[in-house]
Amino acid sequence: MKTMRRGFTLIEILVSVLILSGAIVYVLKVHEQNHEQIVYISERNKKTLEDSLFLADKTKQYHKDTKSAYDLVSEYFRVDKFESRELLKKSERSIFIPEEIQIVPQEEMQGPAATVNEFKLKGEYSSTYFRFKINTF
Repeated sequence: MKTMRRGFTLIEILVSVLILSGAIVYVLKVHEQNHEQIVYISERNKKTLEDSLFLADKTKQYHKDTKSAYDLVSEYFRVDKFESRELLKKSERSIFIPEEIQIVPQEEMQGPAATVNEFKLKGEYSSTYFRFKINTF
């Protein structure tokens, strides 16, 4: 009479494969979500760098306008290269600037006053920036 060797049955192997595949699917799902967040953050950071072109001193006059980066930069720099000029023209943002906020210390407290301007740049990856200006005594 032959003795049976000890080993895994077919059912045990199928159950272990099922458990492993479930774990792998979960890991892939988490990886995909992290990848989407990384892509979003990366694109948002690129757009933030472009936004700096829209925060010039004269930007306040473009309230409720849509301007390209070239419209704003061309007042300060001469852009000779055609490729650079076209890239700047493609970067457009809608500009919204609410009323400026005056921060004044209370009468019993002494200190400087300040003015706060808010710049809202709308479009893909909208953003908000603040500019603080401390008024002299």
